[in-house]
Amino acid sequence: MADWYLWAWILCSTMTLVVLRCSVLKRRKGNGISPTRGESVKRVLAGNGECRSADGSDADVIIVGAGVAGSALAHTLGKDGRRVHVIERDLTEPDRIVGELLQPGGYLKLIELGLEDCVEEIDAQKVFGYALFKDGKHTRLSYPLENFHSDVSGRSFHNGRFIQRMREKAASLPSVRLEQGTVTSLLEEKGTVRGVQYKTKDGRELTAFAPLTIVCDGCFSNLRRSLCNPKVEVPSCFVGLVLENCHLPYSNHGHVILADPSPILFYPISSTEVRCLVDIPGQKVPSIANGEMTNYLKTIVAHQVPPDIYDSFVAAVDKGNIRTMPNRSMPASPYPTPGALLMGDAFNMRHPLTGGGMTVALSDIVVLRDLLRPLRDLNDALNLCKYLESFYTLRKPVASTINTLADALYKVFSASPDQARKEMRQACFDYLSLGGVFSTGPISLLSGLNPRPMSLVMHFFAVATYGIGRLLVPFPSPKRIWIGARLITGASGIIFPIIKSEGVRQMFFPATVPAYYRAPPLK
Repeated sequence: MADWYLWAWILCSTMTLVVLRCSVLKRRKGNGISPTRGESVKRVLAGNGECRSADGSDADVIIVGAGVAGSALAHTLGKDGRRVHVIERDLTEPDRIVGELLQPGGYLKLIELGLEDCVEEIDAQKVFGYALFKDGKHTRLSYPLENFHSDVSGRSFHNGRFIQRMREKAASLPSVRLEQGTVTSLLEEKGTVRGVQYKTKDGRELTAFAPLTIVCDGCFSNLRRSLCNPKVEVPSCFVGLVLENCHLPYSNHGHVILADPSPILFYPISSTEVRCLVDIPGQKVPSIANGEMTNYLKTIVAHQVPPDIYDSFVAAVDKGNIRTMPNRSMPASPYPTPGALLMGDAFNMRHPLTGGGMTVALSDIVVLRDLLRPLRDLNDALNLCKYLESFYTLRKPVASTINTLADALYKVFSASPDQARKEMRQACFDYLSLGGVFSTGPISLLSGLNPRPMSLVMHFFAVATYGIGRLLVPFPSPKRIWIGARLITGASGIIFPIIKSEGVRQMFFPATVPAYYRAPPLK
């Protein structure tokens, strides 16, 4: 009988140990560090609770991605004395069809960050405004640059050349370490991100630890889901071409053609090349491989481009170097996470029609730099996280203005069979053609020189009111009154959902948000 008790005791003890082991494994897995990885990494616990690797190669900040946002951020933090470890999937020169036009507001941020020389020696072209074309008519919209230094303007360039210059500038700082590798996951412990796990160029799997990890891995980010609520929309796709030795109707200007079904863009990217971006609504585009795309560009698009550009456009189509890219839009909806932060296109996207992405990213970097400058120690993850909640509020007026304008303008500029939408589109073109405050106001918003949300709303509804006035003068027939009513409701239906997704309070009344007043941790 005693033997039975002994065996029962042994069995119960064994089962208890198994249950405890499973519980520990589940908890570790929930914290984001796999048990095998957690046990294989050699770590030492510093006296202040820091998590460090045994080789002593830790940084103050890990940056995932070395695109425009990642490279600029690495240089900015490195210049402030932070030890920065940048991990980029591919350090060769990127070849993209977007991220090629920097608005004047973005260039001012570049100057503020000490990176203005990155647009030198890459054959970048100055941009002084836009030309707008519709149904054979055209108007020029110049940036209001009268009160700025003569060097201030927009810049257009090859995206890859610009990024390589910023990477070189960041890597030139002794406190910045630039490494090629693919980050596979964030390492999390008790709800706090401690670092990253990544695979090097030669296939080794390594970990890196830092008090703060900033994810800037672009629009295709595979890490954002744990740091935000990504609601990505793909309203359209861009078809990209390069026109060689093409003379645009207005030199040193971006050109926007209000075509059917959606806008076409032209802008210089070097002294001999012009980028053409044809917008195609939806997520499906004609096949390039079987010639459908070539046929579409020649039969649907070519006759809508200005005559001065037609021959160069057809020659570029015949040359066959046609690229496509989906256009994404995603409002910022972060989960405040101790030890981690999202930035760049991984964090927030808008339609690239207005070329505002780099301006938002550089503005965000200035905000973050100013928040981090008073801090000597980043190891208090919980208090740092609470303090950096102010980042999400302080960035809003600039970011939300540019985001809202981009998404709203794309909808207004796109063709529609609806008569009220047609009237809104025509009203927008005619309003901008009036000149004076009617053109400088909107172009100041688009350029990032005056990113004020209230100004955006005022001009947007001024366009709608102008459109209604055109309908009601001189004879307000019942049909015209009905179209006018639908025009104003349609305008509201365009802009209000975008504002709602951006956050009404943070966008228009940031000073009423408690995080706006967060003070640095006392450490």
